[in-house]
Amino acid sequence: MDFLQPTDWTEALALRAGRPEAVPVAGGTDVMVELNLDRRRPAALLDLGRVAGLADWGTDGDLLRIGAGVPYHRIVTELADRAPGLAMAARTVGSPQIRNRGTVGGNLGSASPAGDAFPPLLAADAVVELGSVRGVRRVPVVDFCTGPKRSLLAPDELIAAILLPPATGPERFAKVGTRNAMVIAACSFGLALRPDVRRVGTGIGSAAPTPVRAPAAEDLLAAELPWATRAPLPEALARRFGELVAAAATPIDDVRGTAAYRRHAVGVLARRTLDRVWTAYRNGGAR
Repeated sequence: MDFLQPTDWTEALALRAGRPEAVPVAGGTDVMVELNLDRRRPAALLDLGRVAGLADWGTDGDLLRIGAGVPYHRIVTELADRAPGLAMAARTVGSPQIRNRGTVGGNLGSASPAGDAFPPLLAADAVVELGSVRGVRRVPVVDFCTGPKRSLLAPDELIAAILLPPATGPERFAKVGTRNAMVIAACSFGLALRPDVRRVGTGIGSAAPTPVRAPAAEDLLAAELPWATRAPLPEALARRFGELVAAAATPIDDVRGTAAYRRHAVGVLARRTLDRVWTAYRNGGAR
């Protein structure tokens, strides 16, 4: 097995183009497990850990730009005010050691429908920036996954960054599992309020072949939430929101839960997170 270790982005893209069979490694928290269990034996590994700039974050116009190599622990400690939903999800990923190594770029690259980063990124209307020797393209996160463990990533492309608008309202993430962390979610849900434009974003994880949104549920809240008065959340509205979110899920039976349980749990998570974001909006202003 060859070990390729570029130190800048141009070199990384050239190696990716020349060795498309090489498996990219960011934090290695997924890839190394597969190697250790002998589930995968690639011809080469492309280590991105030393690529300058990949672990940086900043702004790109009005958007927050998070490099694909930024680890979870930095998202928790440095970006909780700008991307609170993503920071909440990052807190639930593995152990402190895993959060020190694992990256959002690696989570997206795995394209697992259970990836914890997907629901808050879907809810936030995030975009994935992909790079290759051919150039740069940006793909909405909602379109990135094409099936379980499959994505739009071309053989010569690498994930460069994730771009999303900074939060203008409360965001929440919740998941169901045997523990709060160090567990693959049976289902998960992300919710973001954008009071400035009176919009709502949703993201459902581990309850469909790919992470998905619930557009009908989003439209319902955008139209019927008492944005101007900040009145208490109507119980009927919360219940209908949960029903529409559950209807958007298409789960399966597996070792982590039945399809019926997942669909029910997603609806419960939707109602609970809605109650929490609306309470935060009523009591704390924009966030």
